Amino acid sequence: MRRKVLVAGIAALALAGGGIGVGVAASGGDDGDTRATGPGADRARAAALAHIPGGAATAVERDSEDGATWEVEVRRPDGTSVDVRLDDRFAVVAVEADGEDRDGERGD
Repeated sequence: MRRKVLVAGIAALALAGGGIGVGVAASGGDDGDTRATGPGADRARAAALAHIPGGAATAVERDSEDGATWEVEVRRPDGTSVDVRLDDRFAVVAVEADGEDRDGERGD
């Protein structure tokens, strides 16, 4: 009986550790090239959309530019896109024309 409990405990720890690894891999670390998910990303999306009324969030990433923690790409009602950068408290620190718009290319 003790052995079963020990094996179950070890298996649970292994699964939890694997889940953490998958979460870090999905977020892409600090490179900002991979979409972020989870409660923090949801809060960042909501904060950015509150700042750009009528906009639609097309991507959320971790960020480190301009003192930001989050970057949310928002498509404005007129079709242009901006990057809304937010700090760790989800306050807006910068709003810039999306890099794809600056280059004349449209992503997605």
